[in-house]
Amino acid sequence: MNGTPEGAARPIGFWLKLVDRLIDEKFDEVLIEHGVTHRQWQLLTVLSRGPADLATLDATISPYLADSPDDPDSSAEHLAELVDSEWLVLSGGHYEVTESGANVFERLSDVVTEHLHAVGAGLSEEQYAQTLEALERMARNLGWTDDRGRP
Repeated sequence: MNGTPEGAARPIGFWLKLVDRLIDEKFDEVLIEHGVTHRQWQLLTVLSRGPADLATLDATISPYLADSPDDPDSSAEHLAELVDSEWLVLSGGHYEVTESGANVFERLSDVVTEHLHAVGAGLSEEQYAQTLEALERMARNLGWTDDRGRP
């Protein structure tokens, strides 16, 4: 299918940007209600897999650090707040999730899962999978490759 289908009122770019913005806004609202920023959630997610240093964390979430003028160019500020909350410890240059942080992460994971299910409400599993496949195909058509260098 090329261009905008006949009868469609708005092009795909409109819908992609709108849905992306709404997902981010709602996700931020959900997290803020639980005292965590989007960046802190991302950092907790990475650190739930094991300890990491600042450079590794910055590289891992780098696509998200510069998407807002209010965000610093480093995750250090976000990490400092998590250390102050005793959800992380810094030892030997590596950040690590504490027991308290692991408990918070588990509770937040449930909340995030509910939010993600709400995004796809009303779609069958097949429709959702087809949507993801179509978006991935479009991204690859535009030259995107994933982190493993697959075309």
